[in-house]
Amino acid sequence: MGVQQVITGRRRDLGGFSVRRVLPAASVPMVGPFIFFDHLGPLALAPGAGIDVRPHPHIALATVTYLFSGSLLHRDSLGSVQTIRPGDVNWMTAGSGIVHSERSPEEERRRGVIAHGIQSWVALPDGHEEDAPDFQHHAAESLPCRSGEGVELRVIAGEAFGRASPVRLLSPTLYVDVSAAAGASLEIGADYSERACYVAAGGIEISGVRGAEGELLTLARGGAVTLRAERAARVILLGGEPFATPRFIWWNFVSSSRERIDSAKRQWAQGRFAPVPGESESMPLPPEAPTET
Repeated sequence: MGVQQVITGRRRDLGGFSVRRVLPAASVPMVGPFIFFDHLGPLALAPGAGIDVRPHPHIALATVTYLFSGSLLHRDSLGSVQTIRPGDVNWMTAGSGIVHSERSPEEERRRGVIAHGIQSWVALPDGHEEDAPDFQHHAAESLPCRSGEGVELRVIAGEAFGRASPVRLLSPTLYVDVSAAAGASLEIGADYSERACYVAAGGIEISGVRGAEGELLTLARGGAVTLRAERAARVILLGGEPFATPRFIWWNFVSSSRERIDSAKRQWAQGRFAPVPGESESMPLPPEAPTET
């Protein structure tokens, strides 16, 4: 059978706005290197309102911000300042530790906007968890695209459908944005051991299993499958190769070592992460942040 599981996103309040959280799930902690996957919106922000994700820390992962509509202003402790627009990929590697914020730009606060997009985390592989922090931004026009037979796709990261993204990676990664007209089909090859399809809008069918908006369909290993759009659909394909060692997740920290996460907690509580230039706020360390399921 082509589909192993269907996972429904759970609503999570992030303080002023909510998301659908798909990963980690109790039965599927990771898909390839992807350990965290949030779907924001579509969220109507009235004039004067905005998103404000205050400075917060990460270790041993890369945050990936990809928007369908609306924009965000990214700032980090490396001094990076970057506006993220629809179709861009913002890839921030935390490694040994980084702090960042994401906020609605002032021009969008003034006029209002529909905010819609995906925030995912990619765990760093063994041997790279303590790499130096790094920041990449690739504009939408730099990402390879393909269109035809009712399907338009953009390769966000990795290699797929004969296209290769310019994003620098540390492990094999599948990450593709697919827009399909009603009735259109797309064959998904077996190039990666772990693959999944997240339905951001519309409805799809794979091997007789339907997927609705807000659902993640994980695919069986070892064979190509055909995705068919039952109605116009926006789908994110994600995946890669499984890790040899498990990863732990606590609040904004990911690591193969629980002791390293405990160390990061102390580091943040004691103010020993580098600050974000131009920011005066920060998220406090929560009293408890159990492993996400």
